[in-house]
Order: sequence, then C-alpha cells, then structure tokens
Amino acid sequence: MRITSWTMRRRVLVLFTVAGLLLAGIGAFAAVTAIDSNKNLDVLLDKTGPMRVAGQELYSAYLDQETGVRGYALSRDAKNLQPYEQGVAAEKQLLARIGELNGPGGRADIRADLEQVRQLAGQWRADVAEPVIAGGTAAAGAGDARFNALRAAIDTLQADILTLRDEAAGAARRTASVLVALEIAAAVILVLVGGLMLLLLDRLVSRPIAELAAQVRRVAGGDYERRIVSAGSPELSSLAGDVDGMRRRIASELTEVREARTLVEAANQQLELKAEELGRSNRDLEQFAYVASHDLQEPLRKVASFCQLLQRRYAGQLDERADQYIGFAVDGAQRMQRLINDLLAFSRVGRLTSEFTPVPLERVLTEVKSQLEARAGDDAEITWSDLPVVEGEEPLLTTLFVNLIGNSLKFRRPGVPPVVRVSAEREGDEWRINVRDNGIGIEREFADKVFVIFQRLHPREAYDGTGIGLAIGKKIVEYHGGRIWLDLDVEEGTSLWFTMPATDA
Repeated sequence: MRITSWTMRRRVLVLFTVAGLLLAGIGAFAAVTAIDSNKNLDVLLDKTGPMRVAGQELYSAYLDQETGVRGYALSRDAKNLQPYEQGVAAEKQLLARIGELNGPGGRADIRADLEQVRQLAGQWRADVAEPVIAGGTAAAGAGDARFNALRAAIDTLQADILTLRDEAAGAARRTASVLVALEIAAAVILVLVGGLMLLLLDRLVSRPIAELAAQVRRVAGGDYERRIVSAGSPELSSLAGDVDGMRRRIASELTEVREARTLVEAANQQLELKAEELGRSNRDLEQFAYVASHDLQEPLRKVASFCQLLQRRYAGQLDERADQYIGFAVDGAQRMQRLINDLLAFSRVGRLTSEFTPVPLERVLTEVKSQLEARAGDDAEITWSDLPVVEGEEPLLTTLFVNLIGNSLKFRRPGVPPVVRVSAEREGDEWRINVRDNGIGIEREFADKVFVIFQRLHPREAYDGTGIGLAIGKKIVEYHGGRIWLDLDVEEGTSLWFTMPATDA
C-alpha cells in the first residue's frame, strides 16, 4: 500500500509509534547506563576513597610498629612498645577493612597485594620485631630490608587502588557522556517528530484546508459550477467530495429554483393582471349597484306614490279584485324600495370609508341598544361585559351589531322573552367576539347560506326583511380584517362569532 494513500490518523499513529519505540530504546539504554554509572560512582565514593585512606593509615601503623621496636631496642623500656602494640591492632583492623571494601568479587590484584603485605609484615615481625621484644637482636641487615619490602608492598597496594579509582572515574565519565548523548538523541528525535508533525499538518491539513476554504468561498460567491477538490489527506479528500456533492445538489436546486421563480414571476404577473381586472370589475359592479339603486329610487318612488294614491282614493270604489291588485302593487313597490335601500347600503360598505380610529365596543353597544329599544320591547334583555377597544369605523361597527342583535330580536321563540349576550375573549393577536341569543336558531345545513346576500331561510309572511343583514355584517367584518362564522355546537338559540384585530395601544 502506498504511503500517499494513508490517512492522516494512520500517518500520525505510525510516526508516534516509531518515535515511541526509539525513545523507549533510548530510555532502556539510558537506564542501563545510569545503573553502570551508579556502580562506578559507588566504587569511587564507597570503595577506592576509603581503601586509599585505609592504605595510608596502614602505612602509618607499620611505621608505628617500627618506631616502637626501635625505641624498645634502645631503651628496653616497656612503655616504648605501646606504639608497636597499637600499630599491630590498627594493622589487623585496616587489613580487614581493605579486604572488606574490595569484597569477594573485587579486584584480584588488590587481594594479592593485601596477601603480600600480610606475608611481608609477618616476616618482618618474625625476623625483626619479635626477636627484639624477646630480648635478643634482629638478624644483621634484616630489619631495613624486610621493612623496605613491606613499604614497597604497601606502595604497590596504593598504586593498584589508585588504578581502580582511575578506571572507575573513567568509566563514570564515559557513562555520563553516554547519558548526555542519549539525551541529545532523545531531543533530536523529539525535534524531528515535531518537525515531521508540523510538516504533515501543513501539507495534509493546513494548506489543503485553506485551499478548500478558498474554493468554498468562490462557490459561495456564486461560482456554483466550480468543482471542489482537495490534494490533502484522504479525510480531506473525502470531505471535499462531500462538499462538492452538496455543491452539485445546491446548483441543481438553484436551477430548479430559478426556473420556478421564473414561473412564479410569470404567474404573479398574471395574478396582478387578474387582480387588477377583478378590482376594476368589483369597482364597476359596486358603482353599477350604487348607480342602479340610486337611479331606481326616483321612478320607484313615483310608482309607489301613485299606487298608494290609487289605494287611498279608489279603495272600495272598484271591485274586490281591483283592490287586491292595487294592494299587490303597493306591497311590491315597498318591498322593491327596501331591496334597493339594502343593496345601496351593501354597496357602500368599504367604498365610502374614513380613517380607522379606536372604537370602544361598550359605547357601540350602548348606541345599538338605544336604536333597538322600540323593537326589543320591555321584555328583551341585551347585556354585554368586558368588551375591548378595537380599530375601525364606528358607524360600520354600529351597523354590524344592529344587524346581529336585530336578527336575535326578530327570530325570537314565541312566548319566550329574547335574551342576547355579547362577550369577547383574547386569542393571540385578535379578539373573538360572540353574539349569543335564545331564539329559534339556525339549522346546520343552512350555516353557509345565511351570509349570502338576499338569502332567506323563512317565508316573508313569517318574518319581514330582505335577508341582507348577515351579508352586510360579513362584509363589514371582512372590511375590518376579521372573519365571521356560525357556531354549530350550541344546543339552543343562535351563536355567531366574529374576529377583530387586537391592538396593544
């Protein structure tokens, strides 16, 4: 497998594994070297130094022995043997000390030197010291020769101890150099690993990420057709592939969005044209309704006036059928006048407008109750509570409540005093206002018909009116930005809801 195909994680893992193995080897070698260095230092501090001191003291002990023997030989005074006796005691201790310091696994030449010193010291005492102490004399020329040989043996011992010290010092210096070299090697390995790590990060992460970011910025700037690639680690190459896939999807969706926007713009233009035509048609229809109803007023008044004049002047002078025909004509003219007036009122809603102002519905209901007082009679009950202040046209809102409450008074149940209650509740950014009565109610199947203009649910003989009241109410509510509907879940009477935008003022 080619190294270039390795992931960044694998490369870092291999780099740190190799570095860790090298550092572990250096650490193990350094530990062994440190143990050897400690041994050499132990030899210097705990062996060679005390051994040299003991060797010098041993030499002094032999000098004391020689001095004591010489003094005793000259004076024959037992006091002069004290240095000899002290020297012999010190000799035993120092020889044992040097042998102990050298140890069983110590240098053989030092052990040989110690043995040589013991033999020569024993010969000197046998040939020189003991005969003199016994009262005799030493063999001629034996004293100086034996003691000089003993002194030479001690010098050889000191020289071998010094050689041991020099070897231990040299070994300590070498191990110290090795430790320094190992530290330098470890530092070099760390520097190399750090350098390789920085190189890997720069070549496989930093620069490829910067290049990838630059490509992404160019795509974000509008060059959606530019392909996104990365020459970094396999992870970044995979990331670049994912980003490029996202770029392709975005480019494809943007193409679809542009096409859809073109279609939407064309549709909006068509809608604007249709809306303009519809607005113009509505204005023309409203103008036509207003003009037609207004222009029909004069000839209709003449027809109604003359029919009423015929009814007053010639009633009873013609036959019964003629009186019936005249009555039909008067009633038709009057109904036609009411229809025209209602149509005129319907066409005026939203056409003849004024500024919206804060309107307290409490005041509107007070005015409505006053207007409906004659129709309500003494037994009717019209109540309201906690009504809000809304933005709108007060005359139109008055007309709205006159129509709604007027219907409640009109469609009362026989023999039951009408009760009308008006309430309001806040829901989000709008007010929900309810007009509830205890009248005859409206069947579920007629829920959508009651708001159609001139739609009647009862014959004219049962209830008067043209059937335009709720249609006008619906138009007023929608003009104020609300909606109106019939509550079908009530068990008795009629419940109408409509909404008005709420203001926080």
